[in-house]
Amino acid sequence: MPGRNSELIRQWSILRALAANRRTTIAQLAAEAGKTERTVRRDLKALEAAGFPLEEDQDEHGKYWSLPPKALVKLERDGFTISELAALHMSRALFECFAESALLKDLQGAFDKMDAALSPSMRRFLNLMPKAISAKSPQAKKQTEQTHAITIRLIEAIIDTRVVSMKYDSPTSKRLKPYTVHPYRIVHAQSGLYLLAYVPEHKELRTFAVERIRQAAADKLTFELLDELGTDPYANSLGIYRGPTTRVRLRFAPALADRLKERTWHLSQQFRDRPDGATDMSLTVSDDYALRSWILSFGSGVRVLSPASLVQWAMDELESSRRLYPEGDRRPVDPSLQPALPFSLLRLPTA
Repeated sequence: MPGRNSELIRQWSILRALAANRRTTIAQLAAEAGKTERTVRRDLKALEAAGFPLEEDQDEHGKYWSLPPKALVKLERDGFTISELAALHMSRALFECFAESALLKDLQGAFDKMDAALSPSMRRFLNLMPKAISAKSPQAKKQTEQTHAITIRLIEAIIDTRVVSMKYDSPTSKRLKPYTVHPYRIVHAQSGLYLLAYVPEHKELRTFAVERIRQAAADKLTFELLDELGTDPYANSLGIYRGPTTRVRLRFAPALADRLKERTWHLSQQFRDRPDGATDMSLTVSDDYALRSWILSFGSGVRVLSPASLVQWAMDELESSRRLYPEGDRRPVDPSLQPALPFSLLRLPTA
């Protein structure tokens, strides 16, 4: 439905323009949309038919259209403007990325309550929006009802600054370890939830994967924050690491250069194009698991230039990978005979 999709997006843009500009002419809307005035008139009629309370006014200069600022969809106490409520309705496509999380049930409940405040015709119009915009779910970590319950307990403890006693399924020691922690923040990163907490026993902040916390209980004791976290506590990492940073230089092949520069991988990134079409990228980041697995994801399309320790690691890693494929031997490998990887794909900088 590409035609219908573009029509919905255009009508959504008109709705936002009316909400923002108070009074707008059809000529102005047509110019902004890059469409004819006839098309815009048809869009305005469609929005009215969907139940949006548009108003048409006229003075000596001509006709104006508007969406009254007092046109609110009332909830129990406060109200949303129609455009705010419509934007929330559209955003459910993004929340689908949490499909593996029990938190989605609570989000769905909130959306259901907001939908109840809409007229049937408004709902029919807005329910078409997922056909125009959607989100591909990442490889989200699986979360159980237990994980959901523990997440709620941790959030309550963070708000009340209460000490938490918990048992953590450590991927490093392969055993259930008891911890007493001061919970600072829960962060959604790398398609999962992580708890950043101060561990008094070790006198440092550590990161815990929430789905690996098997038990958690808030104590009556409270704690004082020893470290004020910024907006992004993992700002120095491509992942969830809080270690020191280093200057990293990488050279990407011409075939990757343009696509690489289309994204913000890290705020410190800088590019320098080369005459042969390749591009050199520099980053000031933590040399951690996230960086190294990211580099490996580009295969032969990237070469590490510095620091020397990272260059040596890349060479060793590629040589280890090459040895998995003996010259001329293309027979299927028995999985039980597969040698262990030099690093664990599940290993993260957690306690």
